[in-house]
Amino acid sequence: MPLNIRRAGPADAEALSALAAQTFTETFGHLYPDQDLRDFLAESYAVERSRIVLAHPDYAIWLLEDDGVAVGHAAAGPCGLPHPQVRHGDGELKRLYLLGSHQNAGLGSRLFDTALQWLLREGPRTLWIGVWSQNFGAQRFYARHGFEKVGSYEFPVGRVRDLEFILRRGPQPER
Repeated sequence: MPLNIRRAGPADAEALSALAAQTFTETFGHLYPDQDLRDFLAESYAVERSRIVLAHPDYAIWLLEDDGVAVGHAAAGPCGLPHPQVRHGDGELKRLYLLGSHQNAGLGSRLFDTALQWLLREGPRTLWIGVWSQNFGAQRFYARHGFEKVGSYEFPVGRVRDLEFILRRGPQPER
């Protein structure tokens, strides 16, 4: 079976929670004390929390599956970043993660494009992304897609406070 991207639903909550915890740990787990990481994962990626978001009409999550097994995900919805220029109706790419085994093959771009299409389904609008200040690869990727740094904030994982950059892309003319 080829790689497939599909919109997730409430029935995918357990798979999404497990994948989200695994990808976050692979990517950032080395940055945090063990207990802080465990507490963050238990709260942020709880199955019931995933189920609620998956059922909410203002949010969308996609799973990238390899032979039926989830190996990546993207999430989008209304912008919730702490920036004074965020306006009602602005959208946000909230997550874009792949397992390490599936990175650097253009799959992240496919997930990104899927989320972007959904965010822009009703026409041009301002889009936002929060990205870790030391994730230079992601910053370059988003810059290639027209996002610019417009601010920063602290993202708490237990006692650790990560410096996150806030990226924004203004409405793009339709092609």
